Amino acid sequence: MKLVSGNSNIELSQDIAKYLGIDLVKATIKKFPDKEIFVEIHENVRGEDVFVVQSTSFPANDHLMELLITIDALKRGSSKSIAAIMPYYGYARQDRKSGPRSPISAKLVANLISIAGANRALMVDLHAGQIQGFFDIPTDNLFAAPVFIDDIKKKFESKNTVIVSPDVGGVVRARAIAKRVDCDLAIIDKRREKASVSEVMNVIGEVAKKNCILIDDICDTAGTLTNAANALKNKNAKSVYAYITHGVLSDPAIERINNSPIDKMIITDSILARNDVKKSSKIEQLSIAPLIGEAIGRITENKSVSSLFA
Repeated sequence: MKLVSGNSNIELSQDIAKYLGIDLVKATIKKFPDKEIFVEIHENVRGEDVFVVQSTSFPANDHLMELLITIDALKRGSSKSIAAIMPYYGYARQDRKSGPRSPISAKLVANLISIAGANRALMVDLHAGQIQGFFDIPTDNLFAAPVFIDDIKKKFESKNTVIVSPDVGGVVRARAIAKRVDCDLAIIDKRREKASVSEVMNVIGEVAKKNCILIDDICDTAGTLTNAANALKNKNAKSVYAYITHGVLSDPAIERINNSPIDKMIITDSILARNDVKKSSKIEQLSIAPLIGEAIGRITENKSVSSLFA
């Protein structure tokens, strides 16, 4: 087994390698002066099962090209198999035609990864589960829920806690966690007027004098999240916490979170945290390296990955 890291999140790759008890493959991934990406693998990978760890986060296009070119380099180096490990799958929100003559970019990216030479793909908390079907190669969608559940159980008492979905689309995810931590469920009913802008309309469920935990897969500009937190506080919630898998946190997300009634926002390290994220007193990070490392080990040993979430 070999583990190669792109430049998107070297810290996570190093933690995964540490969990597996191996070293990262020595490789050069750099840009020429005209911003073309160059990849060179400095170790023999002939006949090896190779796992490439690369989140396609900001800058998404650069990191996606790094992944594709690395896969091509490994294929030409006669690797036995190549698995694309994408803790965060960029373009996942473009999973359907949103209007006439609009693309399905999530499908296009899946095609690119397969054609580049990947034999398997693995992601964490896909924005839409059907994206697995966009791939014509074996694809695993890992869930960050076990990591969140362990942390919630340590910090909160179930009888005074309610799990909240910030929109109707996230109810399935929130309900699954609520069931595991034995908590009630609430839903924020919102109306989105246009992209990246949301208006909270109503809170469905009893949240007064309770610790409310918002569950979502992606936080981009934090508009939905902070509006949901305000709605919960208006309903006399005791406290508001948020557990988010992918902290995209584009501007002005950090400012909004710091000025919001959210007591603490917990994100995973699927995306490398910027300095302003690390400095925020309201944001803390949980590692998914053991989760991904365990999945990689099971794939290598031909064991069940789905049993991780049974």
